Amino acid sequence: MQKHSLIAVAVALLAAGCTLAPRYERPAAPVTTNFPTGGVYDTQPAAPGGRSANGQAAADIGWREFFVDPRLQQLIEIALKNNRDLRVSVLNMQASAAQYRIVRAGLLPTLDAAGSLTRQRTPLDLSTTPQTIASTYSVGLNASWEIDFFGRIQSLKDQALATYLGTAQARKAAEISLVSQVANQYLTLLELDDLLKVTQDTLTNAQESFRITKLQFDNGTGSELDLRQAQTVVETANANMQAQARLRAQAENALVLLVGEPLPGDMPQGLPLNDQNLLTDIPAGLPSDLLTRRPDIMEAEENLLAANANIGAARAAFFPKVTLTGSVGTLSPTLGGLFKPGSAAWSFAPSITLPIFEGGQNIANLNLANIEKNVQIATYEKAIQTAFREVADGLAARGTYDQQIQALERNTSAEQRRLDLSNLRYKNGVDSYLSVLTAQTDLYSSQQSLITARMQRLENLVTLYQALGGGWIENTGDQPRPADAPVDYGAASAPVAASAATAG
Repeated sequence: MQKHSLIAVAVALLAAGCTLAPRYERPAAPVTTNFPTGGVYDTQPAAPGGRSANGQAAADIGWREFFVDPRLQQLIEIALKNNRDLRVSVLNMQASAAQYRIVRAGLLPTLDAAGSLTRQRTPLDLSTTPQTIASTYSVGLNASWEIDFFGRIQSLKDQALATYLGTAQARKAAEISLVSQVANQYLTLLELDDLLKVTQDTLTNAQESFRITKLQFDNGTGSELDLRQAQTVVETANANMQAQARLRAQAENALVLLVGEPLPGDMPQGLPLNDQNLLTDIPAGLPSDLLTRRPDIMEAEENLLAANANIGAARAAFFPKVTLTGSVGTLSPTLGGLFKPGSAAWSFAPSITLPIFEGGQNIANLNLANIEKNVQIATYEKAIQTAFREVADGLAARGTYDQQIQALERNTSAEQRRLDLSNLRYKNGVDSYLSVLTAQTDLYSSQQSLITARMQRLENLVTLYQALGGGWIENTGDQPRPADAPVDYGAASAPVAASAATAG
């Protein structure tokens, strides 16, 4: 008898490792095998004296290597410790890890210690004894185990594990995105600083021109038309100054929100916009590389794996559920007799539940599980397509911004020369003051366009670095951290066991 019992237990344990989930096959990537090349997609050579990526993939380049501005490096470091959105992502990951452990516990038997007292009164005319009140004292152990013959709990465990791993990848994506957001917001601040300087210089020159024109008008040697034309440049620059100052203050507020605390007053001196010197030649690799570099794609695949496992649980609901329950302990009508000889008691109650009529609930659950898997397939494919588009857009921008900026630099130099010549012609009486004002306005517009293009070029390099999976490691050469790596900050620093992903 004992031999047969051991065989039955062994069969149950083997059956518990099986599931009815369909075999997972990764969907084919719905993009071409290579990124676009040629024309606008050609990588521009690094400027003389510039820094090169030396063929390293973005995911292998630390953000301290990509961003050389010491002020920006400190801002990123602070943001990674204090940003509340990132903290929420970490806490969501920890919650998923706890949920996984809860579901995994269902594969094991439960064992509880229990003690109870039952008092019952029976009417005298129904009692077989003269006593109408009876007491029962009980102390013992209760055990219960659902034998997972058809893998229902195993499928639920696989689903919870995939969900946990998905939230870990979501945390990784949030951290990479935060690095990019802080950098781009910092670059926006530098852009606005440069725009304010240009506007201030334009305003100073316009005010001097207005002063001279007004003096000529007051002396009767100038016209009111020249005076009002000079005034329009002053007022336009004044209005732009206020708008840019407002935008600059709002951009700093946005940076403070990303960093998660007020900007420290002892930060190192930063670099101007034109000296950021980001890496410009990071190789794009192949679209298939994104499957392992982009955490948002890996998150989408984990969600797909979770949906696939859920089908196994839905299928298992059509089959019998076998549960073993039992208890062992002592029973006595008195408290003092609980542990006396002859008070031992036990019970063993195996049960099997076979669904016969559920009103179509199990069929509907299975259909829902299949539909949810198809949704996750489409979501996974869309994540790949979005990543492909982001990288392709970044490559197109990287291949054109350098030449655009060079053209704007030449245009700004030409506008400056035009203004100088217009001033000479006006002072010599060859031309009207309108040509001076027009040249001054055009120079101001050209300077603003050049500053904006420089910022957009740097912003695109940052975005391309993120799109290729860069920003997760701090220093080039560091060993990559797992996506569920613990963090070290404040009350939310409860460590996540990295072994949670492999414990099952």
